[in-house]
Amino acid sequence: MTQLLYITATPKSPDRSVGLQVGRAFLQAYQEAHPDDSVRVFDVYQETFQTVDGDVVRAWEKLRKERLDFSELSPVEQQKVNALNDITEMAMRADKYVFVSPMWNWGIPPRLKAFIDAFVIVGKTFYYAESVPVGLLRDKKALHIQSSGGIYSVGPAAAMDHSHPYLRQVLGIVGIRDIQALYVEGHDFQPERAEEIIRAAMEQAVKLAAAW
Repeated sequence: MTQLLYITATPKSPDRSVGLQVGRAFLQAYQEAHPDDSVRVFDVYQETFQTVDGDVVRAWEKLRKERLDFSELSPVEQQKVNALNDITEMAMRADKYVFVSPMWNWGIPPRLKAFIDAFVIVGKTFYYAESVPVGLLRDKKALHIQSSGGIYSVGPAAAMDHSHPYLRQVLGIVGIRDIQALYVEGHDFQPERAEEIIRAAMEQAVKLAAAW
């Protein structure tokens, strides 16, 4: 069974988030077109998940550098490493990924970065061969639905977009090369066209979902 991991990264409610509205249109169309697929929805601002913190880093150092056994870690370190592994394994099980996120200060929201750090882990989703990262999540695909009030996909401000290029790069490290972007942008810069922009993005999302 094909598994879709649908990740949202905004604290806004769907009625106030342009990105979530477009993402919801995609997801509904996708489920209609692929009724046998399994869908896991993961909201990084609603879900509680383990992040890479001091205990996790110390545990990794003990396991990798000091070559201690897992049983020799402290109870807190064991619990946190296991909790982080749950996120990693959830990501590894997926065949397709949809990331729905706004551009914040020209980058991705911090909770999304924390989620990415929980599964982009050497020895789990990639390894190094002669100092070059080799991804282990091959034959998978991803879609990034990115919303921004201004226009950053093209034009003079494109160089300021550190959101989608980062996601493309980091997913490439773990082996995901089939990555598409759906930009929902310019609705604040051109408020008189906001409804038109959002409607066009939703139509694009529905069309993409049917074949994706």
